[in-house]
Amino acid sequence: MELLAVQLKQDAHCTVRDLALQHGVSARTIARDLALMREQGMQIDADRGRGGGVRLDRNWGVGRMNLAYSEAVDLLISIAVAEQMNSPMFLASLGSVRRQLVASFSPEKRNKVNRLKSRIMIGVTASTFVQASANAPPNRVVQALHQAFVDQEILEIRYKREDGETSGRHIEPHYLLLKYPIWYVVAFDHLRKGPRTFRCDRMLSARTTGTHFRLLPKEEFGSSLSDDDLSM
Repeated sequence: MELLAVQLKQDAHCTVRDLALQHGVSARTIARDLALMREQGMQIDADRGRGGGVRLDRNWGVGRMNLAYSEAVDLLISIAVAEQMNSPMFLASLGSVRRQLVASFSPEKRNKVNRLKSRIMIGVTASTFVQASANAPPNRVVQALHQAFVDQEILEIRYKREDGETSGRHIEPHYLLLKYPIWYVVAFDHLRKGPRTFRCDRMLSARTTGTHFRLLPKEEFGSSLSDDDLSM
């Protein structure tokens, strides 16, 4: 429905028949989706008769956006990271956005978000030498790491060290550390049977295992979290 909403907002004239052909579904499916979108508060107008069509009110926008809980959590944590970065540009309204998101959560969900935020830290900016070797991790790795971090699941990874040697590991992603622009996972490494820090962009593959772990306090990770200016 998200793609359908974007199309209806951008196109001045769309018929149900045309939409069904473009999306490879039946006209009945499009009609059902339009009904659900109306129930969600989207202002969808319809012109009857020959040449008629449906369209989404162009004034509909962020104020009526319906975020899933996981999406709202991601957005809230991203806002917290941006605030900790202390960038002066385009951040004046972040506090207001954050407060509105938090207010939309139940007390239970609010506590869950706060626990997640406490596991994400901001350190010093990475050196130019480190930044020069940085690459964006594959999307499939990011998705698996995200799930394992949020759900406290053991993650199976294939990791490439700085010297080029690769190895398979089972890790517990307890904390995330951003040394801009590099993200690190502060984890318990089952292979080494102790705390280790892994660069996210050196993870060649990642797979959740479905096995959960108990969160350890930050004190257990010692030097991995020793920067004086760690926050959040």
